[in-house]
Amino acid sequence: MLGPFSTTGIGSMPHTEVLSACELILQHFDIPFWPQMPKYSFNEQMIPQFSEGLPGVVFDSDKVYIRKDEEIIVEWLSNYHDEMVSPMSESFAVGLYGMQKLIKDRLKIFKGQITGPVTFTLSLKDEDGKLVYFDETLRELCLMHLKAKVRWQIEFLRTFAEDIIIFLDEPILQAVGTSAYISVEQDEATRLIKELVSFIKSLNAKAGIHCCGRTDWKRVLALDIDILSFDAFSFFDFFKIYRDEIAEFLDRNGYIAWGFVPTTDDLNALRDEEIIEKSLIKIDEISKTLPLIRKNSLLTPSCGMGSLDIPNSERICRVLKELKSRMING
Repeated sequence: MLGPFSTTGIGSMPHTEVLSACELILQHFDIPFWPQMPKYSFNEQMIPQFSEGLPGVVFDSDKVYIRKDEEIIVEWLSNYHDEMVSPMSESFAVGLYGMQKLIKDRLKIFKGQITGPVTFTLSLKDEDGKLVYFDETLRELCLMHLKAKVRWQIEFLRTFAEDIIIFLDEPILQAVGTSAYISVEQDEATRLIKELVSFIKSLNAKAGIHCCGRTDWKRVLALDIDILSFDAFSFFDFFKIYRDEIAEFLDRNGYIAWGFVPTTDDLNALRDEEIIEKSLIKIDEISKTLPLIRKNSLLTPSCGMGSLDIPNSERICRVLKELKSRMING
């Protein structure tokens, strides 16, 4: 299903023209994905986008929070079941519906994404400004809500694609265990992710996790995920330290999605050929001791492209295509 060095994206795109973003993705990526469009609407940012339908949620101008209405929350929790769905409307996921309009022939594979439960609960606040992660009831509410979002998204994507991949976007994982989140227990953060990953896989979809920072890769690689996506441009040297854990992950038919093409200022500091050469050297180095890498690898930008301008996003697409060609042909 996943060809060696197939290309895909993380999610966000810089466009404000919906179909332009969708067309670019369909033209350039082996595994298409739906574009999250934060410059198009506040609703497209990673926390608001998946807050729609959350019990007690309030959208107030340019902010979103939960109002702790105990009656509403208790009723929702008492009625929750794993068959529940929470739809994403076009006003919160315009790129998802744009893809549906453009795709005429059924695709073999498609990638969706959702904000992971750790990042979601450590970003969303209640009406008093407290992070919902630190309220046990709200934390569970959010996890169940994200499950309902996942089920709906997978069912929606299956209307035009055979096989589905869902990435959990977890940028805050890089800070868990540091002084910034000293009161966040690693085991609890892991449990939240495990539950959502297990739920995705129970729906016969592949589960991936994306973290664009330096995190505890030993812990992440031990999760029952199918794909690990990370910023390999910046953190390759730190990641490769976990050779034994990477080997075990590959032996379980896990895939590494290498974010070799930078989405930061480094993009403007380097020529295309420099980016490609640096990537080839890294793969050559790690594949000498882990030969499965040459089979079980995907290629991506280092993170989402939503903060870039359109020409640079187009450049990244071209570089990824060329990088894939060079990886395969040597």
